Amino acid sequence: MSKQSGVSYTNVDKSYFEKRGLRRYAGVWSLWALGVGAVISGHFSGWNLGLANGWGSMLIATIIIAVMYLGLVYSIAEMAPAMPHTGAAYSFARSAMGPWGGFLTGLSENVEYVITPAVIVFFIGSYMSSIFGTPDAMQPLWWVGFYVVFVGLNIIGVELSFRVTLVVTLLALACLVVFWFSALPHIDFSRWAMNVASDGSALPDGGG
Repeated sequence: MSKQSGVSYTNVDKSYFEKRGLRRYAGVWSLWALGVGAVISGHFSGWNLGLANGWGSMLIATIIIAVMYLGLVYSIAEMAPAMPHTGAAYSFARSAMGPWGGFLTGLSENVEYVITPAVIVFFIGSYMSSIFGTPDAMQPLWWVGFYVVFVGLNIIGVELSFRVTLVVTLLALACLVVFWFSALPHIDFSRWAMNVASDGSALPDGGG
């Protein structure tokens, strides 16, 4: 056992890692669905909230996030083959900044993984309330119900979870394509994008 930076390390042999090896469940399409499905919900929720506050500020925010995300993607693309082990950002941070850097990064990722499902079930509950006409007081029931569904899928098996993710992602894309084409005849940039006067007042009929 060795000790570095206040952290104790235990030397292990190959059998330790063999018992903890990962099985490959995800194929190319599963990984594609995982990535697309993780961000496509913004088309149903986040984008609308941003556009409602003005296309100019939304455009600036989109450019900033796009640049940051591009840097993230390129960094992961380089680090993943260089350090091909589980842990993602935690492993990268631990290798670069030591155990405490890895700990803080892993802790931050845990916070992300706790908040993200909460946001997802919140919007799902909102959609379900609109579809079925349930009162707002029943929102927590939708949240709990979908938490149970998602956790259950992962308990049954990761392979099933990937399959469901692929199906849901394809359905979400189909809904978006239908919406895009059906909305094309109703596009009016001068009304919906130029609905603010020079003094900041709202122009319901556009022409700003």
